[in-house]
Amino acid sequence: MSQPQSLFNDPTVTVVISRRVKPECKAEFELFLLGITTACEKFHGHLGSTIFPPVNSDDPEYRIIFKFDRLSNLRNWEASPERKFWFDIAEPLTVSPPNIQVLTGLETWFTLAGNTSITPPPRYKMTVVTWLAVFPLITFISLILKQQLLNLPLVFRVAVITAIAVPTMTYLIMPQMTKLFSGWLYPSLVASPITDTPKKIIESSELPQPLPELNSPEENTELIVSQIL
Repeated sequence: MSQPQSLFNDPTVTVVISRRVKPECKAEFELFLLGITTACEKFHGHLGSTIFPPVNSDDPEYRIIFKFDRLSNLRNWEASPERKFWFDIAEPLTVSPPNIQVLTGLETWFTLAGNTSITPPPRYKMTVVTWLAVFPLITFISLILKQQLLNLPLVFRVAVITAIAVPTMTYLIMPQMTKLFSGWLYPSLVASPITDTPKKIIESSELPQPLPELNSPEENTELIVSQIL
């Protein structure tokens, strides 16, 4: 299968999970966030996570956004016992089941701030941020490969440059640009996000390794909390 066809059938994905947390369970839920992001980042293809805590006390909803380089790698995570373990722990800490959205394609470039229903920034803002990323990237690639591309026909030069630029934009540049400009892209949702590496409440080495057998969500929550006592 050619690479373009493979990317079409197995694209980059962004997952947005919204969870409404019981007020009395906030501390335990943030332990859960640390545990599940630590477990998820060990899976092949994981590209990073961003966590947004509730904007105010009237909206006790956490928004968790994470990316995988391929849909197939996301499916491996979804089918894993680690994910089931942590989701069972979260169940008694939340008001209702999670709202989960999976986005694919270029729409994933602008998903940093998340919401229960994903609303992209205004088009002019997406245009400006995309241009700020594309212009220096295309210029840099053209300069670096100037000699190699000199004798190629125009169509082939453009094909080589875009073949490098598009995955670089998707995997590396746009996630960082979206974070950098998040205050401008999503001014109403800038509320002290828990960043790619959440503030450590416990060290990842202190988490149960290997994962213990599940008994009940309440017992598993007590097990995690006991790691810091």
